[in-house]
Amino acid sequence: MERHHPRRWLAAFGLCACLVGPALAEPAIEVFTTAGEPAVNVPSGVAVIELDAPGRLDAELSQDLPADPDVAAALMRERMSTPEWQETADRYADSYLGLARAWQLGLEKVPAVVIDGRYVIYGQPDVAEALREAERLMGQEGRR
Repeated sequence: MERHHPRRWLAAFGLCACLVGPALAEPAIEVFTTAGEPAVNVPSGVAVIELDAPGRLDAELSQDLPADPDVAAALMRERMSTPEWQETADRYADSYLGLARAWQLGLEKVPAVVIDGRYVIYGQPDVAEALREAERLMGQEGRR
């Protein structure tokens, strides 16, 4: 069951609090996507979480492993003993934190623009346009 439009209305309503009044801080924005989606137009300073990053990292690490499981395990142990491995481990940690964040937010599809961790605009790969869409929806709601 798709809850696409109700979330957009919720996003627009909640975004109102973020956009009204100069005393309020600028909203925190996160963008969730995958490498297979169209390019996302994101302003600097906005977090982009690619939900397929762990799988891509798995594929990258297993690309040259031999078919024999014992030899592959020994090769991985060797790789994990190098100083460069910490960077790979950090990439894994970051990618799985992104997955956990998407699960925590209850995201259903990508791209998803999340505002202040509570409001979601689905299907818009341009952050500025997603914010304009939220403003338009708020304006429509205000006229009802």
